[in-house]
Amino acid sequence: MKTKQITLNDIAQRLNVSSVTVSKALRGHPDISKETTKLVKAVANELGYSPNFMARNLSARKSNTIGVVVPKIAHHFFSSIIEHIYDYAFENNYEIILTVSQEDSEREKKHIQTLLSMRVDGIILSITQDTKDFEIFKTAMNRGVPFVFMDRIPELRNCNTVTVDDKGGAYKIIEHAINLGYKKIAHFAGNQKINIGRERALGYKLALIDNGIEVNPDWTVEGDFGERSGYESFMKLYRQNNLPDLIFAVTYPVALGVYNAAREVGIRIPDGIDLVCFGNSQVQSFLSPPLSCVNQPTDQLAVKSMELLFDNIDNKEEFEPKQIILDTNLILRGTCIKYNRM
Repeated sequence: MKTKQITLNDIAQRLNVSSVTVSKALRGHPDISKETTKLVKAVANELGYSPNFMARNLSARKSNTIGVVVPKIAHHFFSSIIEHIYDYAFENNYEIILTVSQEDSEREKKHIQTLLSMRVDGIILSITQDTKDFEIFKTAMNRGVPFVFMDRIPELRNCNTVTVDDKGGAYKIIEHAINLGYKKIAHFAGNQKINIGRERALGYKLALIDNGIEVNPDWTVEGDFGERSGYESFMKLYRQNNLPDLIFAVTYPVALGVYNAAREVGIRIPDGIDLVCFGNSQVQSFLSPPLSCVNQPTDQLAVKSMELLFDNIDNKEEFEPKQIILDTNLILRGTCIKYNRM
């Protein structure tokens, strides 16, 4: 048997009031008395009423929903950001519609189209490493839909972005290693078509050059941002008998791949080879040894993205796009804390 969808009219008929009164009461509008509001909410709860967000979006200027598109949620970085986004949204009476592109640019495009059709008030997006077509972003922004690009950003002018200082963070960790005495340093780099891959590789190279160390092109191994890439990059240098003294992994998952590969061939970290990465995770404290890293402030990435998006939503006419860059810091644990090479 099909269950009837309870509407505002059903509540209004039960109480012998108008549907407008019911709608205002459910939204806590000051025009409606506290007694009537309490009564309307009690009947709505009794009847099992759920608001129709799609219908509301058609008639209201705001939907109080934000779309979020991220490439992955399996690892700490994006999952931590999403938790902070949810907290911020909840505190501001907003709902989040989360979608995951799985590093697929076509899926990313479909998610954006779906979010636009749901009339979200704005979108926070971290693009896939393969995103090349920016037309859907341009179209949406031309239609007045606020966008904030977070962490991974497209090469577009006049758009809102919130990133960390990827180049500076990479520079910090490499200079720290050099100051310990490391000179044979490799970088397991990410996709160079995406900003975080390019900037972290640039910071690595600049730190070497500024400290008088020649950049060995064989020790910049380009891959992607996942565990498999770290494993394969390590095995490539291992089979060539060309391992460095220290590896700088572009992400925490890439570093996990290095752990697995080193264990497989019987090389101990940090005694046989040392390792650091860009990106922090609670899990890193439990690795053996615990992994040192460049820490990205995921709480601030989330909060600044939401603040910027809300500013854009509330001030569409006079709003000017902003580019926010957050600082990083080093967290030193059980790797890259002393020079162990003979």
